[in-house]
Amino acid sequence: MFTGIIQTVGKIAQTEKTGVDARFYIQTGTLPLGDVKIGDSIAVNGVCLTAVVLTTDGFWADVSGETLSRTTLGNLRIGSPVNLEKALTPQTPLGGHIVAGHVDGVGIVNQCYNDGRSLRIHIQAPAELAKYIAEKGSVCLDGISLTINRVVGAEFTVNIVPHTAQMTTWKTLQVGQAINIEVDVIARYLERLLLGEKAADPQASNISENFLREHGFMS
Repeated sequence: MFTGIIQTVGKIAQTEKTGVDARFYIQTGTLPLGDVKIGDSIAVNGVCLTAVVLTTDGFWADVSGETLSRTTLGNLRIGSPVNLEKALTPQTPLGGHIVAGHVDGVGIVNQCYNDGRSLRIHIQAPAELAKYIAEKGSVCLDGISLTINRVVGAEFTVNIVPHTAQMTTWKTLQVGQAINIEVDVIARYLERLLLGEKAADPQASNISENFLREHGFMS
């Protein structure tokens, strides 16, 4: 588990393709690795990866075909900067929100402009994730814990304060850029809980307006 508070920016130093899978070597920059062991989790652009080899300046991690297909990691090249966060401990301040490091989908930056001293960003989420995105709710974007300002359909906006921009890869964010989206974990579990016994029915895998109306959640 993570908090969505980026600890440093590292970079992809090496990549190895192994069939449909890949192995990445991530140089961790100023991230202290003294307390990291083989098998520990580190979030890379919001994706929970397992350190399989540790060195003095980074770690190797295996990336499955599933992860490559559902996140932006497959687009990374040697030299690409990445947001890094070590897994939280009982002593970690919960400055962001509970983040699993399990990316739900990839969004696209539609607009990016100055809003006072902060940066206002419009993000187009995949249509299937729109139901999990709520105004003033939490979202994790490229590993960054953020508050949703406004929602219109599947597009939502967030604000990035100068400190966050400088401490993450988002200081070079561009329109059209793909970003990893992890919705609030509570929303995902709530959907399954509302299905009740129908959760085991393959035909009832999604909650619709009709489902909510039938069960008294809407009038």
